[in-house]
Amino acid sequence: MDDLELRNDILAELEFEPGIDAAHIGAAVEDGIVTLTGHVADYAGIMAVERAVRRVRGVKGVAQEIEVRYPSAKGTGDDEIAERAARILAWQTGLPEGEIQVKVEDGWVTLAGEVDSRFQRGAGGEAIGQLAGIRGVTNLLTIRPRPLTRATKRLIEDAMRRYLGADAGHIRIKLQDGAVTLEGHVRSIHERDMVENAAWSAPGVAHVENLVTIV
Repeated sequence: MDDLELRNDILAELEFEPGIDAAHIGAAVEDGIVTLTGHVADYAGIMAVERAVRRVRGVKGVAQEIEVRYPSAKGTGDDEIAERAARILAWQTGLPEGEIQVKVEDGWVTLAGEVDSRFQRGAGGEAIGQLAGIRGVTNLLTIRPRPLTRATKRLIEDAMRRYLGADAGHIRIKLQDGAVTLEGHVRSIHERDMVENAAWSAPGVAHVENLVTIV
């Protein structure tokens, strides 16, 4: 697939997605790398656009340059955002109480602290990403590392077989000091994401280096 065909597929997917106003989104494609421009009404809109684009076969990477433009000139105060962010984190089940710090500057939320898993890290960022009035989220949450074993590797391999079938044999897994390194090749960015998610889902994984290429 050439870049023009891929761009047309991306624009069609954005039009197809009911939660996205595609009229305000632009996409440029070069060698399978997609650069997104334009504006949306809130940060949740940015996440929706990126999820839709990454679903399209042939996409190798995404550079996101979309702006948040509120419907009215009046934004939400940083103190109000910080209060609501702290409250929504406290409501989330499965997040460590008192371990996540929130900083808000000009509508941009930064999360810091230490959690036990990538699930917790992602849940914190996603919860904040749904708040109205924010311009973006920087997720600096880190994961407490734990020793990785052969059982960890088997769990990752089993998950990859469920996701990729026989193609899972193209992926090599290396474990060292709480980190997982992935090498090999897949056929799409969606498959590359699934491979990385499989590694992150194993207990004790604090870092994943995804060196898998798309062919």
